[in-house]
Amino acid sequence: MKQHTNMPSAMTGNACLGPFMFMALCLSLWTHGPVLLHAQESIDQVVIVLDASGSMKQTMPGSQVQTKMDAAKDALIDVLSNIPQTTHVGLLVFSASNLQDDWAYPLGPRDDNRLLPAIRSIDPSRGTPLGEYIKIGADRLLEARDSSFGYGTFRLLVVTDGEASDADLVDTYTPDVLARGIRVDVIGVAMDQDHTLATMVHTYRRANDAATLKQAIAEVFAEVSTQDEGATEEDAFALLQGIPSQTASAAIQALCESGNHPIGSDPNMVFQPVSNPNRPSSSMPQGPGSSNGKRQGSNPVIAILAIFGLVALVVLKAVSKK
Repeated sequence: MKQHTNMPSAMTGNACLGPFMFMALCLSLWTHGPVLLHAQESIDQVVIVLDASGSMKQTMPGSQVQTKMDAAKDALIDVLSNIPQTTHVGLLVFSASNLQDDWAYPLGPRDDNRLLPAIRSIDPSRGTPLGEYIKIGADRLLEARDSSFGYGTFRLLVVTDGEASDADLVDTYTPDVLARGIRVDVIGVAMDQDHTLATMVHTYRRANDAATLKQAIAEVFAEVSTQDEGATEEDAFALLQGIPSQTASAAIQALCESGNHPIGSDPNMVFQPVSNPNRPSSSMPQGPGSSNGKRQGSNPVIAILAIFGLVALVVLKAVSKK
């Protein structure tokens, strides 16, 4: 199995390094700062975006009978059956012929009585609208982060065997997802060459047979369980390191307006629940008297906390050096 872990390089020596670190740190403070005011259990949350396009019906290398989809199902069932109960998982499937709801398993606590049959039921069918579903999955994670005051870890795992039919949306949405502090892992299933996303995301793994596919999924979830919750300023900076300069540039721009509003949308847009991707959304601004209970992506109190937190951090570091 070949794994790419993008190394820090794109931003080295860049004149924008200082502002970039400042924005990355502000993102870290934005997502972790509210914990000081709201005692909240830390929850690891992972959305799996699973490719169920027609090519997943092809035979998996190394087998005469097992399809790529069958190998993916077996690997997911085996790995997810053993993840901690404290990990929340969601399974978002695109192009399946038999699912009325693309959320085969909505993001939430693991319930094997519902999760495992949902995995087994998937039947591949049509195209590869990967960009559209990256947005849907990331939006759901942002909604979860919004409701948990940013306390926890938030990860998007993409399992696919082909390039996106909506490559323009992949290029548009991926930098925004990265800029929001969501970790993105991609597994390319029996592909002749690395997926385009390999150079855009945090980690990319090649899975050229059933064994390496299972290993790749297991490695991602092993990282989930060991991820350090206490993000430092270096950790925050690392969230956006190691991606190509073009993607990093777009991510920096997105970070300036980062929040929990939907991917690719106006920060002032009201956050509609995204559990059902077919539900129409509203772009009407949310007034101060709104009673729907949802917070907008920007919050003055949190912004003030972030600024004070940053100042305190700089002072503490200066004192510690004396």
